[in-house]
Amino acid sequence: MNIQRQIRGFAYQAFYGLPLPVRRRIARLVSPKYLVGAVTVVRDSESPQRILLLRQPPGRGWGLPAGLLKARELPAVGAARELFEEAGVRVEPGDLTAGNPNAIIHPNGGVVDTVWFASVPASSTPLVVDGGEVLEAAWFPVDDLPKLTWPTERLLGIYGIGPRAGELPPSLPSGSYHASFPGDPQ
Repeated sequence: MNIQRQIRGFAYQAFYGLPLPVRRRIARLVSPKYLVGAVTVVRDSESPQRILLLRQPPGRGWGLPAGLLKARELPAVGAARELFEEAGVRVEPGDLTAGNPNAIIHPNGGVVDTVWFASVPASSTPLVVDGGEVLEAAWFPVDDLPKLTWPTERLLGIYGIGPRAGELPPSLPSGSYHASFPGDPQ
């Protein structure tokens, strides 16, 4: 057995011999820190080739309903909450479908977004924005999207939507990723 492996083994034994609160404190000091958010891609169930986008200040591009999770908030609950707060669209957390992949790490690090998909009928779903955090909400055909923010372009592209469809960031292994909306055949 080599020396490095022995030293690592002793270090782990010493670490796991410490009381749990001390181990947690050490882990928090040496582990990378992430903010965790939730993003929802909402499709019009009456016209499946349309998605909901939001324009937020400073208004240079359109994005998706998204926000940071509250402490101990489940990701689907946070996604549903943010969707309602930003666009007035109410969806039950259990009606959301997790994206595959469900977690996307931002290229600059520090932020991980959980991705969710929902379908609602646009004709009977009023869009309500506050004019502060969100300036505008509207439905757009996926083959004629407005100018998107760079993070939105990147995220939608992972799921085969928009101008970057099929482009995978280096953090994702090659594979077939697709949008998975509630009600779609699996």
